[in-house]
Amino acid sequence: MKAAVATPTKRAPRETLNLRIPAAERGLIDRAAQASGKTRTDFILSAARRAAEEELLDRTIFVVSPAIYSKFLAMLDAPPRPNERLRRTMQATKPWSKA
Repeated sequence: MKAAVATPTKRAPRETLNLRIPAAERGLIDRAAQASGKTRTDFILSAARRAAEEELLDRTIFVVSPAIYSKFLAMLDAPPRPNERLRRTMQATKPWSKA
């Protein structure tokens, strides 16, 4: 039996994206990238990807029948049913009231 040989994974070709930004903003981005242990490029790509996904998700439309939509609205309008997790949450010390 032959041993499996790991083959190096090929990275997808990358394209260039040039940005003109004020020095203060670049400094801010550089400090944040360094704090997160990322390169400037990786930091910007991560932030841009997250923003793009959020923007597209905000525009997602769900199409349901009127009956399902009515049921959904009723569930939103109904008060939460008491349960142990909800009780613990309601009795927990609020983060803003800690000294």
